Amino acid sequence: MTIFLQSLDYQLWHIIVNGPRMPTRTIEGVVSPKLENEYNDNDFRMLQLNSKAKHVLFCAVGPNEFNRISSCDSAKEMWDLLDVTYEGTNQVKESKISMLVHEYELCIRNLILTKNL
Repeated sequence: MTIFLQSLDYQLWHIIVNGPRMPTRTIEGVVSPKLENEYNDNDFRMLQLNSKAKHVLFCAVGPNEFNRISSCDSAKEMWDLLDVTYEGTNQVKESKISMLVHEYELCIRNLILTKNL
């Protein structure tokens, strides 16, 4: 999926990983969101990329996943939710790795014991 998204538009992948950049303005040192009538072409392009990324993700998932991610506001939220759903949190990933290493070590130990018999 990563390669597919990057092949469509690398900025699309950037929006998914980093989240959309909401258009802002700075007045007297205070940063605030721009009003829609203040958006420039670049602001519209960034917002369009987020919508395009959401569309691609919607089209790529099945009905169950669609229901899970349809309430997300950004493509990043959708991607992160899918990532946790299918890959797990970092703690879950570390636990899986630890379990697989342990199983591997037991398998090697059993092979060595079998060979020595």
